[in-house]
Amino acid sequence: MSAAVEPQGPGARAGAPAGTNATEELAGHGTHGHFTTHFDEPVLDFEAPETLIDDAVLEELRMIAARYPQARSALLPMLHLVQSVEGRVTPAGIEACAAILDISTADVSGVATFYTMYKRRPVGKYHVGVCTTALCAIMGGDEVYARLQEHLGIGNDETTEDGAITLEHLECNAACDYAPVMMVNWEFFDQATPENAVQVVDALQSGVRVQATRGARVATWQETERVLAGFPDGKADEGPTSGGASRLGLQIARERGWHAPSAPPPPEQSDDEPTEQS
Repeated sequence: MSAAVEPQGPGARAGAPAGTNATEELAGHGTHGHFTTHFDEPVLDFEAPETLIDDAVLEELRMIAARYPQARSALLPMLHLVQSVEGRVTPAGIEACAAILDISTADVSGVATFYTMYKRRPVGKYHVGVCTTALCAIMGGDEVYARLQEHLGIGNDETTEDGAITLEHLECNAACDYAPVMMVNWEFFDQATPENAVQVVDALQSGVRVQATRGARVATWQETERVLAGFPDGKADEGPTSGGASRLGLQIARERGWHAPSAPPPPEQSDDEPTEQS
């Protein structure tokens, strides 16, 4: 197994000497191993250039908020819309969400900096994530991730110089039946190997659109963020959404006549018990 490349760009963990390998990092710090985590990342970029959030975007943010009985429940998709426009979460995006939802910017910032799908630095055209949790790691996910770091010359959560690829190690993608799994803008590439993973990123860097193993042709990261905000791109039925390994349990159950147990009837209410109207 090859050693993973340590991040050396702006995302590198503060204090990690250049060229530190995985073993030295783990022995010297004993916290996150050779991975820089989401919570090691710098705070939001308050020197971001002029915002791209205009009146049309503000209207779409209001449309999202109007879908929910409690408007603040719309914050997650609203942040995805901000990223689809700005390329990341920006102070201007946080202020816009806060004003529309009538909550504080601290409330919005707390959410935007907690969840790993919200980014504080610009993301490349394609976000490539490799699952390195338990089963995927056992099946070769670490090797896939290390090979991509070496091939692309970047560390975790860093972007290639051409702006095409941002690479990140991901936690479980709920696709253990096809481990190890790589995702490009959240589309599945099943049973990844170092070789076919390199082929995918090379195609993306060359401007070739690629088809996911299960799912649609891969859109750009910002196009995908718009879909996550709740604006469909019409590709929901493009490509298979599940595979035989995922449906095997259902197939066996049908062959053997297995059914889930029926739900028990609700308990009968006695005449002495108060009702909602009483």
